[in-house]
Amino acid sequence: MEKAGLNYPTLAEFRAWPSLPAMVFAVGRQKGDQPLFWHKKLEKWHSTSWSETLLAISALAQTLHQLGISSGDRVVLVSESRPEWAIADIAIMAIGAVTVPTYITNTAGDHQHILSDSGAKAVIVSTAKLAAPLFAAIMHTPGVETVITIDPVDALPGFKPKLMMWSDALKSGNTQDHARITSSIEALSRRNLACLIYTSGTGGVPKGVMLSHGAILCNAMGAFDLLHRTYGLSHEIFLSFLPLSHSYEHSAGLFFPLSIGAEIYYAEGADKLVTNLSEVRPTIMTAVPRLYETMYQRILQSVLRQSKLSRRLFLDAVKLGRKKHLMPENLTAIDKGYSVLLDLLVRRKVKARFGGRLKGMISGGGPLNPEIGLFFAALGIDVLQGYGLTEAAPIVSCNPPGRVKMDTVGPPLRDVDVRIADDGEILIRGELVMDGYWKQPAHTNDTLRNGWLHSGDIGKIDEDGYLKITDRKKDIIVNSGGDNIAPAKVEGALTLQPEIYQAMVYGDRHPYLVALIIPDPEFVKLFIASKGLSADRGVLKNDLDFKQLLSQVIDRANKDLSPIERIRRFSIATEEAWSLENGFLTPSLKVKRFAVRKKYENILEALY
Repeated sequence: MEKAGLNYPTLAEFRAWPSLPAMVFAVGRQKGDQPLFWHKKLEKWHSTSWSETLLAISALAQTLHQLGISSGDRVVLVSESRPEWAIADIAIMAIGAVTVPTYITNTAGDHQHILSDSGAKAVIVSTAKLAAPLFAAIMHTPGVETVITIDPVDALPGFKPKLMMWSDALKSGNTQDHARITSSIEALSRRNLACLIYTSGTGGVPKGVMLSHGAILCNAMGAFDLLHRTYGLSHEIFLSFLPLSHSYEHSAGLFFPLSIGAEIYYAEGADKLVTNLSEVRPTIMTAVPRLYETMYQRILQSVLRQSKLSRRLFLDAVKLGRKKHLMPENLTAIDKGYSVLLDLLVRRKVKARFGGRLKGMISGGGPLNPEIGLFFAALGIDVLQGYGLTEAAPIVSCNPPGRVKMDTVGPPLRDVDVRIADDGEILIRGELVMDGYWKQPAHTNDTLRNGWLHSGDIGKIDEDGYLKITDRKKDIIVNSGGDNIAPAKVEGALTLQPEIYQAMVYGDRHPYLVALIIPDPEFVKLFIASKGLSADRGVLKNDLDFKQLLSQVIDRANKDLSPIERIRRFSIATEEAWSLENGFLTPSLKVKRFAVRKKYENILEALY
């Protein structure tokens, strides 16, 4: 393959890079003073160049070395996604130490488990707010010797670790000879441990997944190989809004963009995402299915408020777009001409919601309802659903641009082997596979067998080599009749309805399925206004008219389900939404089934 410019590495280069810091410095030296990271401050976007980033990485790495951090030591990183997160991560790895990212929603108990389990020697934290639960945990974790704070933070009384400001750490390291850091990076190999990422999962105590430099480089190469022929990857703009502590954003939203010399903008938060999309106008984004579900609902609600003509044009755009995607051979000359007109009248406006120059969005972190993927494809938004898990660094497969099969997660990435076990479990082999679970040999031996990673997911491979996920092995519901039911499929049918925001189904060892429902906020507002009720959502739980409306919605969803998959009864959850903040969602925005079941088990059981 020919190399086409500074932003365009070859597959040979991907395979030759010995470590993640070596890759970053190799690309960074070519990019020089061009912008790399962007963040919002005082309502304006500010950039950090590649050369500034490399200097900061070297300075921080030097200071960490002075503080006694050695090769193999663990350093916990607690921060919202921002340029300093990436700089800290790479600096830790540059001296052969191991980054331990944690979620900003962690409690003191969560932090204490990770600090103790990882044996962390140092911590880097961003803000006073995030430091509060962290410092409480550190007080009970004697192994932590140093804490570096990005923003000013006051220590608690009796706080023993050395406290150092980020700015001081960069000044201290910047006065030293950086040859030592260069030598340290040169000593790294692809087999060295890069990070310990603790899986939150949908249940159980988090385990530390050991990922090597080679595992993440393998992922970056696979993403490049998947996209470069169609998208070019000459000058890409990424908008990062998922937590960098999640393996998906860590690989696909940080190290893949770094490998191709892209610019990365850090979103201000989920509430500002729509605004940031219009400001940044990204070319590529990584996203989780929940984003598509939310955008789908918002677009439909917006259409309902438009004129009859606008609604008609929108529905025609979706109808013709679906036909173009599913049965292009059946498009007539009139269809094609009308579709061009709809590009101007409808699809261009939808694309503008995403900034107007988006080449594609990679969906991962959970199953995307094929109907939602097809909806966006019909409107001209390229959605590439992939599949992965933290234990695979994390991307295993993805739909390629121009050859998307909506009901699959695409073929395996380059240099990744996938096969299906006799019981339907997906097995994975390749450099991307984890080294094991930190200090958990029994779990490691159970998950890694004969060189194959046992994913815990059930699937099949079609005639074109595309992987299709049917469900999580552990999440499968077995009803009292012995039927196996995939809850993800049923929940997808429910949340496809505009009136339902979130749903969880229940029914293991029971004769039929029931569901816990969170109604869509706009639907709730409209109902409350139409009935002249107070704004208190609590009154809706026992409102017979509201429950009747929801029953009709569920009946509509049931039409697309088999008899054993249909929801017979339901209850309304008390939360306005399940979120990271209230502990009911994982960082990839999947429902924590064990947490919901724990709270609502009596209510769910009462439905039988």
